[in-house]
Amino acid sequence: MPNPVAVPIVLTDDEREQLQAWARRPTSAQALAARSRVVLACAEAGSTPNGQIAEDLGVSRNMVTKWRNRFAADRLDGLLDEPRPGRPRTIADADVERVIATTLETTPNNATHWSTRSMAAEAGLSQTAVSRIWRAFGLQPHRQDTWKLSKDPQFIDKVRDVVGLYLNPPERAVVLCVDEKSQIQALDRTAPVLPMMPGTPARVTHDYVRAGTSSLYAALDLTTGKVIGALHARHRAIEFKKFLTTLDREVPADLDVHVVLDNASTHKTPTIKRWLTAHPRFVLHFTPTSSSWLNLVERWFGELTTKNLQRGTHRSVRALNKDIRDWIETWNDDPKPYVWTKTADQILESIKRYCTRINDSGH
Repeated sequence: MPNPVAVPIVLTDDEREQLQAWARRPTSAQALAARSRVVLACAEAGSTPNGQIAEDLGVSRNMVTKWRNRFAADRLDGLLDEPRPGRPRTIADADVERVIATTLETTPNNATHWSTRSMAAEAGLSQTAVSRIWRAFGLQPHRQDTWKLSKDPQFIDKVRDVVGLYLNPPERAVVLCVDEKSQIQALDRTAPVLPMMPGTPARVTHDYVRAGTSSLYAALDLTTGKVIGALHARHRAIEFKKFLTTLDREVPADLDVHVVLDNASTHKTPTIKRWLTAHPRFVLHFTPTSSSWLNLVERWFGELTTKNLQRGTHRSVRALNKDIRDWIETWNDDPKPYVWTKTADQILESIKRYCTRINDSGH
């Protein structure tokens, strides 16, 4: 059955201004903001099919069709949620908007962020009401995440290079994700660990004794998931050169070696450059500055930390090294390769959308 013809959307200046305000203002409900963006896109796209608009906005085709038709029939009122049966609302829209605007745009005099109690006192509402409003709009003033955007001038080129290597590995070659986990501490608790019991988790003392540090160099095979590791007391260019020699010995001589690694100074010294010149089968692929998330071996380091190091106790560096070697050996008995799924274009588009959203919200 042929697709129905999309209803044309023609906006007045007032309607366009209101839709843009709903789409951009951080205090708008996310559902209303999404509907506004759909209608704006339909107005700008003209005769473009709903399916193409849905793909451009990252939403379903049914959503575009629904809100296009609702707007065509009821204009701006068609985008607002209809009242539902049940107990009448006791909080006016103005109160909800005031709570959201105060939460997003101000801070209390005696704290860095609002709590439900302080906001309730400020807004003249109950603590429960404030909690419901925050949950409805996904506001969590007590939480704070960190972020960092790479300033590498070659960011785009490096992302395309590394991701392209993950998604289309070259033939007759091995792709190794390499990095070092430095300054791993051998820690011993000041008292024995109390075992877990029904109703009681395992318990450790808050203080510990340091017995020294070790540095782990690791290379994760992209295809098999196996790891080649080497432990050293320090992490200098000398140790990195020794690790490259280990890789040269472990990888069959008839295969090229593509190495994904970061921009640490120890990876670019004259000694390393001379070694690479003497071993032309090694090709280095550098991740962008401040972009360790692009190196798959970092995910493996996370496994090592949570499953072995975080709750381990070691009275010496020798005991720590033995524990790490045993864990790597166990991992290689049944390795789990990580599968990269995002293309470079998808990653860059995601970053672009986030930066655009932050810019439009006025931050």
